[in-house]
Amino acid sequence: MAKYLLLKHYRGAPAAVNDAPMDQWTPEEITAHVQYMQDFADRLEKTGEFVDGQALAPEGTFVRYDGEGRPPVTDGPFAETKDLIAGWMVIDVDSYDRAVELAGELSAAPGAGGKPIHEWLELRPFLSAPPTITE
Repeated sequence: MAKYLLLKHYRGAPAAVNDAPMDQWTPEEITAHVQYMQDFADRLEKTGEFVDGQALAPEGTFVRYDGEGRPPVTDGPFAETKDLIAGWMVIDVDSYDRAVELAGELSAAPGAGGKPIHEWLELRPFLSAPPTITE
């Protein structure tokens, strides 16, 4: 099994087919979208392929260490980047092809007008341990 991270973006990814921003959706459209995502996760939980997932708020702060005895440095509350992560899901699947299949299915969550978004999801494998070299 291999773990993959599916990333949903508020912005930064190529435009979705149904590209109406979520803040312009009706409450019913938001509910349908969230329910689709939950049903998807529930189904993968039954097959053992779901690990975890969360939606993220658009606000955030970058934080970094600034040296011994100094408080952390922050930059925000808004990230100075075109990219902003909306949420993520971790899956544990048998193959890259299965990860692509599931990402494609998840990208069809409904959006404005109840039509599938066909959004771009970023699919990233977890970094595996480097091979051990023995002499």
